[in-house]
Amino acid sequence: MAMATHFTLPINYVVSEGSRGRGRFVRKLVRAVASSDSVAPTTSEESKVQLGGSELKVTKLGIGVWSWGDNSYWNDFQWDDRKLKEAKGAFDASLDNGIDFFDTAEVYGSKFSLGAISSETLLGRFINERKARDPGAQVSVATKYAALPWRLGRESVITALKASLSRLGLSSVDLYQLHWPGVWGNEGYLDGLGDAVEQGLVKAVGVSNYSEKRLRDAYERLKKRGIPLASNQVNYSLIYRAPEQTGVKATCDELGVTLIAYSPIAQGALTGKYTPENPPSGPRGRIYTREFLTKLQPLLNRIKQIGEIYSKTPTQVALNWLVAQGNVIPIPGAKNAEQAKEFAGAIGWSLTDNEVTELRSMASEINPVVGFPLQAGFLRYFKFSRT
Repeated sequence: MAMATHFTLPINYVVSEGSRGRGRFVRKLVRAVASSDSVAPTTSEESKVQLGGSELKVTKLGIGVWSWGDNSYWNDFQWDDRKLKEAKGAFDASLDNGIDFFDTAEVYGSKFSLGAISSETLLGRFINERKARDPGAQVSVATKYAALPWRLGRESVITALKASLSRLGLSSVDLYQLHWPGVWGNEGYLDGLGDAVEQGLVKAVGVSNYSEKRLRDAYERLKKRGIPLASNQVNYSLIYRAPEQTGVKATCDELGVTLIAYSPIAQGALTGKYTPENPPSGPRGRIYTREFLTKLQPLLNRIKQIGEIYSKTPTQVALNWLVAQGNVIPIPGAKNAEQAKEFAGAIGWSLTDNEVTELRSMASEINPVVGFPLQAGFLRYFKFSRT
C-alpha cells in the first residue's frame, strides 16, 4: 500500500503517491505556492528564529562573507574593483530579499590569511552605506575570534573583539564566536566571551568547529555565569554530514544550541554548476576533483529533478534539505547579487519527508571530502571528532 504524503497547501488536500492524476494536480499547486512565496521583500519576525537559548533572533538562513576581500582561497587569487562591486551587490540583494544575518571573522581577508582587505571592514562599509540610504535597515552581524596559539587569557578576547568592532564600525555585534578550539585550552577564551556579554559588547556568544565534548564543556562553563551558548558553527551539508556522525548535531539539539552550517552547498559542489568536464578553479579544484564530481552526478541529477517540482534550483534544494534537519541555520557564501537572491529562495517552502530521506540515502553512497585544504589536518590536530 502506498504511503500518503501530506503537503501544506491553501486547500485541504491529501494525495496518495499511487494516485497519478491527483499527484500531478498537487505537484502543480506546490510548484505555484513555492514559487510565489519563496522570497520575502522585507525581513519579518515570522522569517526569524531564536539563536539557541539567547534572546537573539536571526533569519532562518544567513550569508557567509568569507570570500569578501579574500584572494588566498577564493576569487582566483585576485581581488579587484569588480569583485568589490559584486560583494556590495550581494549585501544589498540579501537585505532586499529578507536576509539580514551576515557571518564574518577577523581572519577573513586579513593580512594574516594573506587577504586583500578585511571582510569585517567591507561588511562595516556596506552597512554604513546602506543605513545612509535607509536609516531603518536592520542588520545582524556575527563575527569570530581567532584562537591563535600566542593569544592567552580572557583579555585577548575582549581586545580582539574591540578591534573587530572598530573595523565593522559598530559599538556591538549580535553574535561573537570562538573560530576554533584553542591549542592550550579554552577556559580563558570562554571567560572572555562571558565578559563580552556582561560588558554589552555582544548580544549572544557561540563557538565554531567544536566537538561534542568541547561543546558540552563550553555550554556548562557559560551556564555557570547565566549565559547561554547560542551556537556552534561547523561544516555541514548534504554530502558532508560529520556533525551527525560525531554526535555534534545531536548534542546541539539536546542542549538547545543552534547549529550554524558553513559550506552548506559544499563550496559550490551541490549547485550543479560544476561537472567532471568543468571542475571548480583554484584550491577547490584539488578537493572536488573530476573523479569526485563523476560520483556526485546521480545525486545532482535527482536534486535537479526534485527542484523542478517546486520551481527551485539545485542550490535551493540543497539548502532546504539542511533547514529540514531542524535547529540548523545555513550560511552559504554570496559573492554577487544573483547568488544572494537564489539563497533567499531556499526558505519559505519545504521538501517532503520522503524527499529528505531519499536525498540522504543517495548522499550516503558518496564518500565525503573536506571542503578546505587545511581543514583536514586542522581537525585531526584538534581531534575534532571526539575530544
